[in-house]
Amino acid sequence: MKVPELLLPAGGLERMRTAFDYGADAVYAGTPRYSLRARNNEFAYLPVLEQGISEAHARGKKFFLASNILPHNAKLKTYLADMEPIIAMRPDALIMADPGLIMKVREKWPETPIHLSVQANTTNVWGVQFWQSIGIERIILSRELSINEIAEIRQQCPDIELEVFIHGALCIAYSGRCLLSGYFNHRDPNQGTCTNACRWDYKVHNTTNSDSGDVSVLTDFDFEQAKLQANEEAFTGLNGQQRHPLANKVYLIEEANRPGDMMPIMEDEHGTYIMNSKDLRAVEQIAKLTAIGVDSLKVEGRTKSVYYVARAAQVYRRAIDDAVAGKPFDYSLLAELEGLANRGYTTGFLERHQTQEYQNYLSGHSLSKQSQYVGKVIAIDEAGWATIEVKNKFSIGDQLEIIHPSGNQVITLESMTRKGYPVNVASGNGIEVKIPQMLGKDHALIARIISQSESV
Repeated sequence: MKVPELLLPAGGLERMRTAFDYGADAVYAGTPRYSLRARNNEFAYLPVLEQGISEAHARGKKFFLASNILPHNAKLKTYLADMEPIIAMRPDALIMADPGLIMKVREKWPETPIHLSVQANTTNVWGVQFWQSIGIERIILSRELSINEIAEIRQQCPDIELEVFIHGALCIAYSGRCLLSGYFNHRDPNQGTCTNACRWDYKVHNTTNSDSGDVSVLTDFDFEQAKLQANEEAFTGLNGQQRHPLANKVYLIEEANRPGDMMPIMEDEHGTYIMNSKDLRAVEQIAKLTAIGVDSLKVEGRTKSVYYVARAAQVYRRAIDDAVAGKPFDYSLLAELEGLANRGYTTGFLERHQTQEYQNYLSGHSLSKQSQYVGKVIAIDEAGWATIEVKNKFSIGDQLEIIHPSGNQVITLESMTRKGYPVNVASGNGIEVKIPQMLGKDHALIARIISQSESV
């Protein structure tokens, strides 16, 4: 069985090194000015980018560069000149979406491999065959495909690399092609400045219609109670299909930082469709994707933390290795991802239904295994006492998981000092403490195991 590449995001050198330490085969980062994550990108500085590519190659790893904006004319004038020094650094591939940019790169640097970005939304066999015909080496398939559709593409397009997203944020439009951020605060997602407006805090208000047909807020309205009542009153609509009473009604949403600014939406029993999506978690589908012959499995999150990169790389590395070895799925991997910042998890479009074992696992065991990132080791003295840069509160008596490339370990914290004095609590972000039992665990990350009573 082919071993798929594990591809992790890298927003900077530390995250790149962490990804490799914890099992990634390759990383992807953004080019200055021409990728879809302009913020929090240390690689916008060319010396840092050159160092990252050199370090990756020295470790026998790959470094891909996203150059996947859908540019307006102004950026065409500078693109080729800006890319000249970057191509000279010899990244392993450019990740691109715009046909015009692809054409110019193919003309000027024909030896540079190009991977087609998910931003191009490739969803079918003919699309893959077209891009292959013009020299694209890898297709990053649309997130909107099911496992069966991916398998069909693999069968009919055996001679091109396929890449699939397995974890991270999902768009509320076809991947990347969203206008919400541009509409709300004039930061265009397709130009690299998305503010994730779909994930902000919104309130939904009921409306009443005026004689002129306009809508205004209806006060003293219990929206959840109205939905419960409406669920009992489904009616038959056009063509004899059952239709929910809320499906034809207009509501107004109000974003937390824009009080009084009401925007109309539609809502039905499934929810409001411009609200944030749950996050993708496809660790349970790794065996199927590996069996299909997918070449690369990709984690989203170039703006995420070192802890996110480490935990995701470690979990998906184990899932891939287990799948290749023919081992059954380890359900503890699900809980290890619970400690990452998320908006709830979904398998997205890959599969419509979870297995019964998955449901039983979530209800029976995950509560006892949830964790919270609390700090990272920045130094260890000869006696094995580690200096911890604290990120979240933890205390004497807590169970701590020491996360390290050599393997994880759970300890019960029995002693701790700060500035040479014993303390019972590491109170939170911005302080340093020392804890024992850490020989050989340099650069480890620390997570606190959340007790079952806290999880309830």
